[in-house]
Amino acid sequence: MKTLDQTAEAIRAQMEQINGARDTAYQRSRKLIAVCAKSIRAIHREEWETAESLIQEATEAGKEMVQDVADYPNLYYAGYTQDALKEMVEAHLTYALVRDLPLPKPEELGVENSTWLNGLAEAATELRRRILDIIRHGYNNEAERLLDHMDQIYSTLVTIDFSDAITGGLRRRTDTVRAVLERTRGDVTTSIRQTELEKALKNLESKLGTNQ
Repeated sequence: MKTLDQTAEAIRAQMEQINGARDTAYQRSRKLIAVCAKSIRAIHREEWETAESLIQEATEAGKEMVQDVADYPNLYYAGYTQDALKEMVEAHLTYALVRDLPLPKPEELGVENSTWLNGLAEAATELRRRILDIIRHGYNNEAERLLDHMDQIYSTLVTIDFSDAITGGLRRRTDTVRAVLERTRGDVTTSIRQTELEKALKNLESKLGTNQ
């Protein structure tokens, strides 16, 4: 029984280490998610320097979180860890899409492929907010560029047809992208028609004024 006590003590000590790492990772994940939310808000406000600074902060926080759980694969693949990394990916990709920059790859961000794809899906839905902000001030080509990106992203995501165990629930997010894309396409179409109507009315007023 002495051996049992020693074995149990060793197991208890190891589990205490895992529990400590889990608590730290969970706290870091919450901080990371908050920083990412602030960065996306800054992007929509066109506060580019602030957004860049926050994205850099998120990147460093993500690296620290991953290092904390490097020896514990079960913690690395835990939902809260991957969700936080997904938010970091979303911030990076949203910034790149809005600024028309190359999309950083999974290996550049230090994330799993499935995490990157889920972050891409959420970045696509963020483009709707950006597009609506644009068309509130009158339709322009930037809204169409972003809508085209949304369409390309959806067309790509729909081809990743694997089980949720492999993709981390990507199918559900892809369905969300489709719904958001359809609504946004309708909004852009309405905006285009309204702009064309306004131009036609101005031309008509101009002609009538000339004939008077």
